[in-house]
This record gives sequence, C-alpha cells and structure tokens, in this order.
Amino acid sequence: MCALVEDMAGDHPARPALVLSNNVGAGGISWAKERGIATEVVDHRPHGPDRAAFEAEITARIAPHEIDIICLAGFMRVLTAGFVTPWQRRMINIHPSLLPKYRGLNTHARAIEAGEREAGCTVHEVTAELDDGPILGQARVVVRPDDTSERLAARVLEQEHILYPMVLRRFAAGDKSPVHLP
Repeated sequence: MCALVEDMAGDHPARPALVLSNNVGAGGISWAKERGIATEVVDHRPHGPDRAAFEAEITARIAPHEIDIICLAGFMRVLTAGFVTPWQRRMINIHPSLLPKYRGLNTHARAIEAGEREAGCTVHEVTAELDDGPILGQARVVVRPDDTSERLAARVLEQEHILYPMVLRRFAAGDKSPVHLP
C-alpha cells in the first residue's frame, strides 16, 4: 500500500482518497494518517460470519470519499460477488503467485513444494472468483534450491512494490494491457 501511495504524485493519473483496513493495528493506517490521507477501519469480527453486513459497512465508509478505483493490498478477507460486482473493472488486487497457479494462501510454500523454477506476483482485476480476473501484470523471481517460503516471499514482495505501482499508473490512465517484468 505504501508503494502505491508514494507513487501517486506528479503526473500520476490517480490520487489516494482513502486507506481502509479491517485490522485496527494495521501499520498502513497510521502511515496514511501521518500523510494526511483519509483512513477508515472496518473490523470484520463484530460481523461474525455475516460477510454481507461487513461489506455493507465498507460500502458505507467508502461512499463519502468518491472512490474511482479500489486497490486491494494486504486485504486478507474474501469479498463476495455482492461487493465485487458493482466495482467490476474498477477493483484490482495483487496476489503473491504467478496466477492462475496457486490461488489462495500459502503460495510460496506451495510453489517450492511443487518444484517450481520460478515464482512471482500478479496484479489482476478482481472478479467474484477468488484470485481470478484479467491479468494486468506479472513479475517473476527465480526459486532458488535453498529457498524457504520466507526468503521467497521477501524477494516476491520486492517485485510487488515495483509491479503494483506500475500497473496502477497504467490502469488509472485507461491502459489495461498486461505488464510482464522479468
């Protein structure tokens, strides 16, 4: 999230309007406040299994901010079609694998266990299907023989901080052609 916000300056076609988290202790909330960016926290726990109520609260909190694009970054809640559909073609996500491989969690461990030679990250448009949607960009890293999931995750994260801002800049300008970094 910080890399996205830091890139939104100068000739960037987008500006950060709101940083929202479901985690009260998220570091990005205080970081955004320090920079004068509006913040909201919508804790999912009081809603229990009622995802529609959680998403309705998110919708109510973002409405006053006149949001054009939602960028998911570290938001670890699965959103329902009821929330995603109105935002289709205006919501993007970064996922720590080379989609369509390894949707969901534990992507790095799964890539290592499968003997993959490369791993990476993907920015994609969000659809009602988990970690699906048109791919807007991918960045790759070599999986080393001595990699642990933590070491691999750290190298992939470095690429995420390059890829996501690049894709957002293009997406906000109307360019949805995929970016592929080596």
